[in-house]
Amino acid sequence: MPTSINTIKHKLDSHLGDTLTVVAQAGRKKITKRHGVLKETFPAVFVVDLDQDKNNFEHVSYSYTDLLTKNIELEFDDEEAEEAEA
Repeated sequence: MPTSINTIKHKLDSHLGDTLTVVAQAGRKKITKRHGVLKETFPAVFVVDLDQDKNNFEHVSYSYTDLLTKNIELEFDDEEAEEAEA
């Protein structure tokens, strides 16, 4: 688990353009999953372009602190493929 915001940002920079699933805590005992593409990273936030077939809006942004505090989790599709091959 990355322990700093800079580490998280650098890891996400290496995944720009990759497809991913964002698993977010949406309240008590409720989670939401959104599928999209990691579009951009900024100093404090990153932007995910969502699949238009499944979502009502085009983009969503999250803070790196959301990852650090485990309010959200990212599952990259290419990492799942690598794990399946191993």
